[in-house]
Formats: sequence, C-alpha cells, structure tokens
Amino acid sequence: MFNELYDVIVVGAGHAGSEAAAAAANMGSKTLLVTMNLQNIAQMSCNPAMGGIAKGQIVREIDALGGYSGIVSDTSAIQFKMLNKSKGPAMWSPRVQSDRMRFAEDWRLLLEGTPNLDFYQEMVSGLLVENHKVVGVKTSLGVEIKGKSVVLTNGTFLNGLIHIGDKNFGGGRAGEKAATGITEQLVELGFESGRMKTGTPPRVDGRSLDFTKMTEQPGDENPEKFSYLDITKPLVNQRSCYMTYTSEQVHDLLREGFDRSPMFNGRIKSLGPRYCPSIEDKINRFADKDRHQLFIEPEGWNTCEVYVNGFSTSLPEDVQFKALRSVVGFENVKFFRPGYAIEYDYFPPTQLKHTLETKLVEGLYFAGQINGTTGYEEAASQGLMAGINASLKVQEKEAFTLKRDEAYIGVLIDDLITKGTEEPYRMFTSRAEYRTLLRQDNADLRLTPKGYELGLASEKRLKRMEEKHEAAERFVSFFETQSVKPEEINPILESKNSAPVNQSGKLFKVFSRPNIEMDDVRKVQSVEAYIQENNLDREVIEQTEIQVKYSGYIAKEKNNADKLSRLEYVKIPANFDYSQIKSMSYEAREKLKKIQPTTVSQASRISGVSPNDISVLLVYMGR
Repeated sequence: MFNELYDVIVVGAGHAGSEAAAAAANMGSKTLLVTMNLQNIAQMSCNPAMGGIAKGQIVREIDALGGYSGIVSDTSAIQFKMLNKSKGPAMWSPRVQSDRMRFAEDWRLLLEGTPNLDFYQEMVSGLLVENHKVVGVKTSLGVEIKGKSVVLTNGTFLNGLIHIGDKNFGGGRAGEKAATGITEQLVELGFESGRMKTGTPPRVDGRSLDFTKMTEQPGDENPEKFSYLDITKPLVNQRSCYMTYTSEQVHDLLREGFDRSPMFNGRIKSLGPRYCPSIEDKINRFADKDRHQLFIEPEGWNTCEVYVNGFSTSLPEDVQFKALRSVVGFENVKFFRPGYAIEYDYFPPTQLKHTLETKLVEGLYFAGQINGTTGYEEAASQGLMAGINASLKVQEKEAFTLKRDEAYIGVLIDDLITKGTEEPYRMFTSRAEYRTLLRQDNADLRLTPKGYELGLASEKRLKRMEEKHEAAERFVSFFETQSVKPEEINPILESKNSAPVNQSGKLFKVFSRPNIEMDDVRKVQSVEAYIQENNLDREVIEQTEIQVKYSGYIAKEKNNADKLSRLEYVKIPANFDYSQIKSMSYEAREKLKKIQPTTVSQASRISGVSPNDISVLLVYMGR
C-alpha cells in the first residue's frame, strides 16, 4: 500500500503535528501526516483562543520563521487583544479569540495546499526501529510505512483516560479513542515515561445565558494581528467575551461533590497544570477566596456554543450543572457537554537533544504534550522545530536550534531538555531572562532571516522585514539628529507634567523621558511631517518608539546575553565521563551524567549543578 520511502512521518495532527508536517514539507522533504481522524486536524481541544502572556510571543516567533499558526490565528479570529499594554513592551502579548471550526478548517486547507505532504487516517500503534534508528511506523491495521525520520506529536492520546466524577473511560479527547502501543514499545526501548493530567470546562448553550448580568469584555478598539505577512488583515468587526464570578454558594455546591471527585478520592494520581487549576482545586487551595473569575468565550462567529473559561473540572456532571446554575447569568444554563479531566502518558524531556531528537533512537523526534508541556502555542513551536530538524537530518544538513537570547522557543526547549518537568510546563515571560530582547514586536527582526535561510520564510517576507527594520532605523536616526525649540516642545511637556527645557535639544532626549509617548512627540510639526512624508505604518512607528525609549535597557540586556553566551561555545565532548571529576558534587555528577549537556552554558542551567561545579568542570576541561 505504501511503497515509497518518506523523509519525515509525523504522527498526530494537533498543533505540534500540523506545524511539524508543514515545516518538513515546505523544506522539500517528502512528508506523511498520519492521524486518527483527518476531520480533527489542529483541533482546539480546550479554549478557543491563541496567544496570551508569553504565548503570543511564541505565535509571533512561529510566524516569523515561516510557520502557519499566526496566519491561521488571523484568518479565524473573532476578537483581538494586546495584553499588558499598561506595562513595558517586553510584557505586551497578543491574543485572539478564535472561531474553533474555522481554525481547524483553515489549518486543513493550508496543509492540503502544501506540496510534498501526504495524509493518512489511522492509528499508529508502534515504531519500526533497527539498530537504535527509527525506520518507519506501524499502524493498528498492521500497515508498515517506511520513513527516514518520525516525529511523535501524540497530545493527550497516549493511553488517555477521561474522568468525569466517579466515571472514567479510555479516550484521547471527548468522543475520540486513546492511542495504545507506543508507550509500551518506547519503555521497552529504554525510555522513561510518566503520567500527567489536564482538564477542560463544560461547554454551554449561549442562548441560555443572561449576558446583561455579566461584564462585557470587548476586543481592542484598534485591533492588530499576529502574522507579519500582509495576506492577513486586522479585524474590522469583533465578538465580545464576558466576565462573571463564582460565589460562596457555588463553592458550597461544588464541595458537595468532592467525595466523588477523582482528584480527591485518589483516582487521579498525576499532576495537572499548576497555572490552570480546576475549579475544585481552586476552591480547595484558595479557601479564603469567596469568588473566582469566569470568562465566557464564544466558540465562533455563528455558533451559540460557549466556553466557560475558569471552570475546568472533573466533578460529576450533576454537580457541575447544579453549581454552574448558581453563577450570575447562568441561572438557566443548558449544557452542550460537561467538563472532564484526562490523564495521559508523557516522556520526561531530558531524554531529548536540543533538536528534539531523542537520545536513545536516532531519527525519532518528540513534540508537544508528549514532552510534558501544556498549551497550543508551546506544542506548535516544538512541532515547528522538530519538523525543521527532522527535515535537516534527512537532508544531511546542520541542525537548527535557538538560544535563550534568540527566542522564547529557545527558552522553552532549553528549559525542557535541561531541567525537565514533572508537571505540565507552561511558558511565562518570567521564564525568559532576556525578555527585553524577546519582544512580540521584533520577532520578525530576530527570526525571519533564520527562517529564510532554512527555506521556510519567503523572500517577500524577508524583504518586508528588512524594509521595516531600515525604516525604523532611519526614524530613530531622525530623533537623534532633529532638534526642537523650547517654545515648540514646552507646551507638550507641561501638559504631561514633565519639566520644561530652556534651550533647543535633540528630540531623542525628550522622547526618552518615561512619561512622553509617540502621540506626544507627534504634536511636534517636524515629527508628524516625517511620518506622513515617509508613509510610516504602525509597526515602524511602534518599533521606533521602543528603540528610543528602551535603548538603554536593550543595550544592557544584549551585553549581558553576549557575556553569558560565551559559555555556549565551550563544547562538552559527547559521552563525557563526569565520574572522574571527584571534586565535583555527587548530585552534579549524577545530573550531568543523565542529561549529557552539549555545552558548559547548558550544564550551568541544570538544577543541582552549582557555579562551583561549573568552575571545577572548566578547570578539568583546561579552560
């Protein structure tokens, strides 16, 4: 049936699998995407949204490299918000509410329009491995498909077990069966596996809700978009979300079902996401709080189905229903389906290289929840990187990795393979030590040249990035060289309660003041004239403002990154024998032996390895 040899076989068509398949195929590799149901490509299993704190930066980075997540987020968006605008630009994070059905459809159509990509619907039950090298996959019907590399993106399907109260049953997602066979084979091959948990709230009928009792949450007045390409456009019309709260009455009703909760009666033993706990976990852990926020999110332009964000639960369906009916605005709520928790297998990611290739089996890559992460964006970025590296490997080209000062994607992967995770890993801006460099606004400046070299980012995309960069540089230079007289700038400064000037000075110095913004300096005639004469768009104007106002911070952080990156170039030989360094702590020797870092910099980030241990290592290596 399958006579041809594929370069890359991608197992699973969620967010990780879709990006992996697109990347490999777009780089010229003959690629096969195998999934249990082709109708559920890039399904939004949980909330109908993309982006958010740190996650929005990741989507921008995927787009800058030439991935599809940003494009699909734009074409299927029903609302756009730039979060954290009250803080500095390093914290700004784009987020969209998505039309769930349109999101999946747009992804499928993009994939179907991608050359070099084939599809096959069936469950993969095992791998074909010869001499510690993957050579293909085997399906549940016994079909063997040969491939030079395999990317596993199984999501929550590996031995998935769904819990609703005291009921549980096998499944990878509501209405879909679990995948079996792969975990057992990987364990036989020497891999360490574990279990994790995640959950999802009930979906309800929006027609049964009273939105007049809730607080409206509209999108931005001037919405932006994710993709740097001009093939997508910002939203003209948007759908609002709404906010309401639980109460002590709701909490009391939920507590009545605790004895039947799989979280509290021992049925669920694995750890769930710390930063997205279930409603029963929240009221148990934060007993002093008399209410919790609920965000009511429409699932699309035309559907009446609504997602109840903040009410993730594994409680019995009758308890869910009774408690939710006590929430303001939900008095007459009708369920589409109850919430549930799901347990699934994952593989501690310390078993991977920076390329996401496994250390034990050559040509085998893991991406997404199989690595212990949670979130569409985290999965998609890993899929992109795994697809890129699988393609590069079969083409016998140098691997592609991103450092911590280059991208949030680099932070994510380095955290996973260096530190591992025992609970679902979620990206936050606080995880990135160079977040002033890794802003959402400059992802294209950071990564599009790299995407172009890989063959993912088009020449048109690169040219657009270069034009933006050059226009911003010229505008910054304008502020550095253009003077302004006191009589022109002082009225503006006084209106902002900023000290007036008594002599002419460069605009750059005035603009650098913390409380002076672009809208203020645009009142200076020469500034507005420059913008109009050069037809500058929002991206260039925003980029210029950040470069002027944060130039000192950016330069300082870049200097710190350059200093620390020197250790990235101090390579540690493969299979280095740490046991011979007796002056190093026992814990450090054990951790280093297990993780086998490739550079001294990576070794320094391993939990349990002290600065003194690194000093000893450098001395031993003759550095």
